[in-house]
This record gives sequence, C-alpha cells and structure tokens, in this order.
Amino acid sequence: MRKLLRGAVAALFALPLFLTSSPAAQAAPAPAADPLAMTDGFYVDPDSSPAAWAAANPGDGRAAAIRDSIARTPMARWFGSWSGDIRSAVNSYAGAAQSAGKLPILVAYNMYGRDACGGHSGGGAPSPSAYASWVSEFARGVGNRPAVIVLEPDALGDYSCMSQGQIVERQNMLINALSQFRSTAPNAWVYLDGGNPGWIDASTMADRLNSSGLNLARGFSLNVSNFYRTDESSSYGNSVNQVLGQRYGYSKPFVVDTSRNGNGSNGEWCNPAGRKIGTPSQQGGGAEMLLWIKTPGESDGDCGVGSGSTAGQFLPEVAYRMVYGY
Repeated sequence: MRKLLRGAVAALFALPLFLTSSPAAQAAPAPAADPLAMTDGFYVDPDSSPAAWAAANPGDGRAAAIRDSIARTPMARWFGSWSGDIRSAVNSYAGAAQSAGKLPILVAYNMYGRDACGGHSGGGAPSPSAYASWVSEFARGVGNRPAVIVLEPDALGDYSCMSQGQIVERQNMLINALSQFRSTAPNAWVYLDGGNPGWIDASTMADRLNSSGLNLARGFSLNVSNFYRTDESSSYGNSVNQVLGQRYGYSKPFVVDTSRNGNGSNGEWCNPAGRKIGTPSQQGGGAEMLLWIKTPGESDGDCGVGSGSTAGQFLPEVAYRMVYGY
C-alpha cells in the first residue's frame, strides 16, 4: 500500500462544537452506543491469512510462531472489491463476531480512484456512484451490531497528483460514507484515516479530515500499514487535535495501528526489512485504542523484502521475521 502505508487524547470527548458552516461541519452526530461496552474483547479472525497459512502448513518450522504470535492476535479484516457481495460478506463477519461476544475490526477499502498517486494498491470502485452503493451496503451489513470500522486508508494523504475537482469529489465520497455509517450502523465506531507522522503535516491533515466529514465519525486512525512508534503517532494525533480545536472548535479520539511498529520506522514504507510486530489490540496505550489494522506478513506491494509480490499477498518469511524483529 501507499505512503499511508507511511503515525493521549483526553478521556472521552464531549460532543464537539462546530464553528464553521461548511457541509462537513454541520450538526454533530448523535452519540452511538459504546461497542466496547457491548462486547468482551476484540474478535480474532479465524480465517485471517496468517491463520490460514499456519493451518495449511503445520509442518513448516515457521508455523508455530506465526500462529501463536500473529494469527491468534485480534486484527482487522479488510473489505474491498475482492469481497464479493459486500453486504453479505460484512454481515457474515460481523455476525460471527457477535455470536462470539467479541468486537470486530473492519476496514472499508474500496474508494474510487484508490491510491491514485502511489499505484501499489490501485483499484477500488469504478465510479463515485458505485462507491456510494458499495459503502451503503457495507453499512447495512454491519447493521445494529457493535463494530470498529477504519474508513479508507490512503484517502487523505494521496492528493499529490490529484486536481482540486478530484479532491473535492473524494471528500464528498467520504462525507457520504460517514453519513451512511452514522444512519445505518449506529453501534459502530468509525475512524476516518488520517495518514501517519511521516507523510502529511498535522495542520494540513486536520484541514483534510474536517473537510471530509470528520465530525460525522467517532475519530480518526493513524499509522495504518506503517511502522511509526506509538508515541510518535500519539504526538501527531494530539497535534492534529490541537489544530482541529483551534480552527474548528472540536477534537476527536484516534486509534493507532500497532501491528508492525515494534521496531519503529526506518523511513521506508513499502516492505522494509527489520520491522517487528507491536502491541496487540487493546484500549488505551496513548490513544483511544491500539489496533492491529494491517495484517503482519501481508505485502505492501512489489518492493523491499516483498519484491515480486502483490499488495495484500501473505508472505510467511516476512511474517516470521516480524515476530522476532529482524
């Protein structure tokens, strides 16, 4: 994935006061129920790529470490064009988590024009209207169940090659998506992706988040598919919130992807060597939640130690090395 794919707020935030009159800063959403209180811990995906690989390769010397240190840790499942009927796919996954009494982490990753400037994870819906339909069905698949949803990693950092018209189009797609989740999935906490500390400065990111409907979301996500240390991401998130407060009169909780940040970043974002898994999914830890959003061992694209692979492909040797940090 793209450079996205390049990271302690106040306890619980009161309803924000909005000081602008832009479409993205209208009335604050009604507070949703607390999905953490409705569940008992995070859901472990039994069909994640590391779990599937370990089950299929029990005699491999790497299988036990990958199974015990990665596959058994709660992490997100990503949904996109590969998911087939999206309402059915999301309904099945959220339903399995609900049956287990656990909280699922889902990623919506099907934005029209996705990764337009990076290319490693290009694709997405064929048109803005197709994306609107897709995300509406995604929200229907969640329904009234508790869930954590990360919305469109890459989207707000990937502006460098886009025209102003394309940027506004993307912002409107995100506003609509957040509106759909707000109305159709009231027990889900949705986090609009806000890049990472090494990509876009906090001031610019605050403006982009606000213009894309952040007021309709629970908060924003940081460091998705990247490697920045949790303290670096938390500092960045606090800086974003400071700007939001100064310019727009509100702040938001944020979550940090810790799946691959155990050794921090070496400045590379695409399959760098020497990375390590980080703190397992949990509440707190310098953010509202620390979450495994990117699956350790899944490639960022044809680059680095993943040379010859495609984005999302599971690479057992990369996963194994991440367990031990070399």
